[in-house]
Amino acid sequence: MNRTDEFNAHRSLLFSIAYRMLGSRADAEDAVQETFLRWQNESGEQVQSPRSYLATIVTRLCIDSLRSARAQREVYVGPWLPEPIVTANNNRPDTDVELAESLTMAFMVLLESLTPLERAAFLLREVFDYDYGEIAGILEKSEASCRQMIHRAKERVAKRHRRFEPSREETDRIAATFLQAARTGDVQSLMSLFAEDAVMMSDGGGKVRAALNPVRGKDAIARFIVGVVRKSVPADAAVTLTLINGQPAFIVYQEGQVVSATILDIGDGVIRNLFIVVNPDKLRALTVAPP
Repeated sequence: MNRTDEFNAHRSLLFSIAYRMLGSRADAEDAVQETFLRWQNESGEQVQSPRSYLATIVTRLCIDSLRSARAQREVYVGPWLPEPIVTANNNRPDTDVELAESLTMAFMVLLESLTPLERAAFLLREVFDYDYGEIAGILEKSEASCRQMIHRAKERVAKRHRRFEPSREETDRIAATFLQAARTGDVQSLMSLFAEDAVMMSDGGGKVRAALNPVRGKDAIARFIVGVVRKSVPADAAVTLTLINGQPAFIVYQEGQVVSATILDIGDGVIRNLFIVVNPDKLRALTVAPP
């Protein structure tokens, strides 16, 4: 196997790590490309495990990038959400069952509470099943330090994360009811779909009008949605139901352009979190064709 084929055998893994680290498709692809360039410049004689070597490069690149990005996110206008990725009819390994939860918007938002090193250690261990010795080598830390980082990260994430596995029937029912109620302005029907402590986050990045703070509670969320649809979504706007980051979602098009992506985080028969991405920079790569 030549070096390019060897790299391509691990490309999907590298993208999976980079996207979960950075929350941006474009930045993840840049990290993977830079990893490829460094791989091509490596003599090959020193590489005993290409998988570990490549994971080391991409992880360190992402840590450096994330440290820079954190400063930018501190001055980001309104809530910051990861760039959405359409996963419907996608056979990538990062949409397999064991990785699906770590791809959801809700989970990736939780990862923002971790430092870059904690995030890397947590993902490598809990999502990608690297052993502690490998992680220590990748992060250039002691094994004991990595165990401690991962333990702290698991505790922090577990306090705020509840795992839900809604059935397909439940997901389809809630999504259909949500769309109908939003279109007709039925506040009561919308309220019935949300948990009492539901949270809505809307990411406009200062480029498109969006809620500057999370909206909390089913009544406030329902009224916000109805108001936005009434004021900002034309009656002839096209809407596609799909999966984004493994969760049910709606993509809204106006004149053939994607203008928003709404992701539903469902559990126990209700919507726990609602994520709305309207920042045009994060919508360019959505690949579902308009109806």
